Amino acid sequence: MSDYTKETTLRLAKRFRNSKRPYLLVNPLQAKHIPVSPTAALDMMTALGRQLAEQYSGTRLVLGFAETATAIGAAVAASMGPDCVYLHTTRETFPRAEEWLEFREEHSHAVEQRLRGDRLPEWLAATDTVLLVDDEISTGKTLRNMVAELKGRYPQLAEKRIVAASILDRVSGEDRRLLEEAGIGSQCLVRLPQEDYAARVAELEVAEAPLAEPVTEVFHREALACGNLLDPRLGLPIGAYRESCGEMVRAFLAGPGRTIPTDCRAVVLGTEECMYPALLLGRALEREGRQVRCHATTRSPIGVCGRPGYPIRSGAKLPSFYDGARATYLYDMEDCDVIVVVSDTQTEGTGALACLLGAFPPRADRKVYYLQGGQYVWYL
Repeated sequence: MSDYTKETTLRLAKRFRNSKRPYLLVNPLQAKHIPVSPTAALDMMTALGRQLAEQYSGTRLVLGFAETATAIGAAVAASMGPDCVYLHTTRETFPRAEEWLEFREEHSHAVEQRLRGDRLPEWLAATDTVLLVDDEISTGKTLRNMVAELKGRYPQLAEKRIVAASILDRVSGEDRRLLEEAGIGSQCLVRLPQEDYAARVAELEVAEAPLAEPVTEVFHREALACGNLLDPRLGLPIGAYRESCGEMVRAFLAGPGRTIPTDCRAVVLGTEECMYPALLLGRALEREGRQVRCHATTRSPIGVCGRPGYPIRSGAKLPSFYDGARATYLYDMEDCDVIVVVSDTQTEGTGALACLLGAFPPRADRKVYYLQGGQYVWYL
């Protein structure tokens, strides 16, 4: 297992026009904002999962936080065994057929978070520990508020061990005491020292990523020979989710006309909350000898800056794959021979895809694939 440190897991960026928290901690191994080997990203996430599995082997419920920790939460749940239920929060809107809990993450660009609640009593009854997984914990305030609300609705939660787990942790001694008083333990892969990050980015001059111009290509579509991609926003055993992702990966790789040369450079992109399936596909391609980099679109407006050492060097603004009226971003695009976009959206169409491709340098020989919801493959 690799040793993870502040130097390997932390870069500092400036949010674009966010007065609530002007900085953003960017993890170069997380496959969110910065392209990285999918194997390296999954290895880091699994390292946290193994650490937690050694201490909390009775865990059968893992809650991940959207949007940046959805893949981390899945990797942690996978370390607990195939029957561990994985559920992550979402900023998407769902029909009110189930009970959805709403809370706010005040420092985020998109503050509203939702969590499916109607099956929580059933899932809580089957576990002795509940793991709350995020990419980074700063103060623990959101966690304390969420746990207080959950305990009010589901009193049985008070009988469970609750642990906040993250890749990065910079919680102060006082905030850690407040977490403990709220009955929340904490675990992390890397503990950071207390620093004034706001001061460090105060003088940086950054720009918003420019709007991407859509390509005018005509896309073709064919059905994927697999079931729809299962949705962890609704909660499900992690083994079933991994099998659903694996079925999609196998169906894509086995399809006619989708031969990807082993000597090519491939970029595999997730979309917003859908990161884990893209990482699994990227790793499958990487294991066959290809040079693969993974990252994902995001709602976060991060400042772009050319200063040496700054992590976000380029970017593009484009419509969401889930809602064409919503702006999302893609950062640090790299030239490549193949682009594969993996999304769990059920919304058909290629408007967002056309804009995303417009963010890359034009290449007549580039192969492009868009896996939509486990249902279809769109291609040029």
